[in-house]
Amino acid sequence: MSIFHSMNITSSALTAQRLRMDVISSNMANVDTTRGKLVNGQWEPYRRKMVVTQPNESFSSVLNHALDSGERGIGNGVKVTGIVEDQAPFKLVYNPEHPDADEQGYVKLPNVDPLKEMVDLMSSTRSYEANVTVLNATKGMLIKALEIGK
Repeated sequence: MSIFHSMNITSSALTAQRLRMDVISSNMANVDTTRGKLVNGQWEPYRRKMVVTQPNESFSSVLNHALDSGERGIGNGVKVTGIVEDQAPFKLVYNPEHPDADEQGYVKLPNVDPLKEMVDLMSSTRSYEANVTVLNATKGMLIKALEIGK
């Protein structure tokens, strides 16, 4: 394990959380977008997007390495495996004057819930801040280790 291993793990988490915040921002910006994508000649509202992450290494591989070598198992951070669309149904609102209203006067609105997005944003922000704290602590320890040699 190199001295920069913990920085690499933390930087992977920072990158994943930053992407998550960007996707949440996109969701919030499109909360009222009724023409998000053209499907079969018909406009479909914006669909909520979510970031999918997974560990770079499975738990079983870390455990097996720890059991075989006798060393403490350490992971290798996280990676983003994709951005998926939420398949929840769209919200229907009665507004016959809206240009995108159907024959019955209902408008399909995006499946974005601002409250859920704010909770996700707070969670992502806290995780990002925690990883910045870890990065700064690691940097401080490395600087102190270099000062020992003076």
